[in-house]
Amino acid sequence: MNQSRPAFRIQHLFTLCLMTAVAVALVSAPRIAFAHAVLLQSTPSVNSIVQGPAVSMVFKFNSRVDASKSQISVADQSGQSKTLELDKQEAVDTLTTHAYKLSPGKYAIHWQVLSVDGHITRGEVPFEVK
Repeated sequence: MNQSRPAFRIQHLFTLCLMTAVAVALVSAPRIAFAHAVLLQSTPSVNSIVQGPAVSMVFKFNSRVDASKSQISVADQSGQSKTLELDKQEAVDTLTTHAYKLSPGKYAIHWQVLSVDGHITRGEVPFEVK
């Protein structure tokens, strides 16, 4: 089956336009949708020494996190852990909470967040109360 020259050119032009449109869509897509939430900054910071017994905690991530599906807990040296209640989320990339009645000693904050890409990420922030 021989295609006529004009029909072949139209088909070739259509294929070229379609490939260009797909390439533009892929390049233009928001990149943040493909990123897991990474902890950028925390208070207390890793291995810091803070004044107790009440400790305010702030966690800033590289992307939007869903506070309703996220969790923060604090564990003491013996491994006893307490889940902390999150404050109302003021910024889409930040979680805040408070721990009370922390005796002097070493602790670890365990965080788990649901990011915009639908993945759960987690981590730990060790710190000390004096």
